[in-house]
Amino acid sequence: MPRSVSADASGSFLTLTFEDGSESRFHAIWLRDNALDPETRSPGNGQRLITIGDIPQDTKISTALVDDGSLTVTFAPEGKTVTFPGAWLKAHAYDIDRPTEFGRLAPDIETWNSSLPAPAFDWEEVQSDPKVKRDWLEAIARLGFAKLVNGPVTEGALIENAGMFGFVRETNYGKYFEVRTEVNPTNLAYTGLGLQAHTDNPYRDPVPSLQILYCLENSAEGGESIVVDGFRAAERLKAENPEGFALLAGFPARFEYKGSDGVHLRSRRPMIELSPDGEMIGMRFNNRSSAPFADIPFDKMEAYYAAYRRLGEFIDDPDMGVSFKLEPGESFIVDNTRVMHARLGYSGSGSRWLQGCYADKDGLLSTLNVLNAQLEG
Repeated sequence: MPRSVSADASGSFLTLTFEDGSESRFHAIWLRDNALDPETRSPGNGQRLITIGDIPQDTKISTALVDDGSLTVTFAPEGKTVTFPGAWLKAHAYDIDRPTEFGRLAPDIETWNSSLPAPAFDWEEVQSDPKVKRDWLEAIARLGFAKLVNGPVTEGALIENAGMFGFVRETNYGKYFEVRTEVNPTNLAYTGLGLQAHTDNPYRDPVPSLQILYCLENSAEGGESIVVDGFRAAERLKAENPEGFALLAGFPARFEYKGSDGVHLRSRRPMIELSPDGEMIGMRFNNRSSAPFADIPFDKMEAYYAAYRRLGEFIDDPDMGVSFKLEPGESFIVDNTRVMHARLGYSGSGSRWLQGCYADKDGLLSTLNVLNAQLEG
């Protein structure tokens, strides 16, 4: 809670002192833009009802006082008075020390290797218990993948799976697609060959951010699923070769797909994607879908390829992958912007039938936010 406040003589900012002794400065324009009154923000959904042009350019703090754990500010020249809860200001303070490491991870991300047991949750419990459902979604958000077991062995059950948190993202492969051996397949995923760990559809922009793979039959020999944390692989590259990491993050790769009639997809994105302030936010790695790299300068191309090769070696390292064999009624979700999935080769004896679909993280994270708010009261 805030303990005291002092406004700068210019009226352009104030300094708030909290009970723990910490201080944070807030600009007049920021406070006015983020006013919580019903004329500024809709009480129903919190969306802003004014534009930046509606706020006077010469907005200043006229008066400011702390009372009963809240800050009340009057703005000139409007003469508008607004109250801010102290906890809200503490949660949204921007005058703070913030991480600056290039290629850092968000604090709620946990990287892993083969020592991690695959997190698994029960289909019925996820549907009936909000705490279990929250834990399932939180595992996907934090680790980038999770299994769901004891589901129905029914065609199309993965659509219900996606509906537990969001919506299916339909692509040229359809609302969902079959993953089993085909003659003359349009995609190597439809053969019995092993597949290197990869992210799916890097040639799309935006890329589908979640993938669900759902098992209906799996009596073939082999065919284990493997997941690899791309962020952990990128961390290893950065520790060993920071210049190579910067090359893969600093120049766009190219990806392309034109495997079926009427479809030709292209993207131009880095293999390691960083936010503008240097936080690692995504990976695209798929050797099968790589197009010729044409955006790296001549004098950096060999170093770029060396970093690309080394990243691939980390991804292929057996110590990096968590493996499991899906049984009928089991599925897993991967964060397709981070976690790569692979498959060991399988024989022609027996059968292997999976169905797959795509979804997006915004639905999952929205559902997780709502569940957290409900369960935390």
